Amino acid sequence: MYDQLKLDNQLCFRLYTASRLVTQAYRPLLEPLGLTYPQYLVLMVLWEQDNRLVGDLCRRLMLDTNTLTPLLQRMEKEGLVVRTRGIADGRQTLVSLTKKGIHLEEQAKEIPTCMVQCWKGEPIGAEELVSLVGTLDRMIDSLKK
Repeated sequence: MYDQLKLDNQLCFRLYTASRLVTQAYRPLLEPLGLTYPQYLVLMVLWEQDNRLVGDLCRRLMLDTNTLTPLLQRMEKEGLVVRTRGIADGRQTLVSLTKKGIHLEEQAKEIPTCMVQCWKGEPIGAEELVSLVGTLDRMIDSLKK
């Protein structure tokens, strides 16, 4: 067997596993709010700046339109967002928070703190997390090209 094909030698497997486990850790925090992790991501972007074009959301979340549109449709049915056609360009769709979507920000404000507490076994220091974020951002930028 080739060493480069061993699962234990794969960075991608560790990233995949970490992503899956982090998403799983969010589930009990988001369920009381009636949110999935992808919905939470959309809301975080809209809490930063409301009234965004679908294309802006796609770029910010690094998702294709065909992935984001069904998610936004579900969120609209649940009363979290409203989608409206652009005035200047009817091909564009603007996404805005509803009162319910705005209200969820207050309910979700402790989720990041709860997630940091998930690393109970071996504490990960703030410096290490900041470094990891920087490393992952560089990796993402490199892979986007």
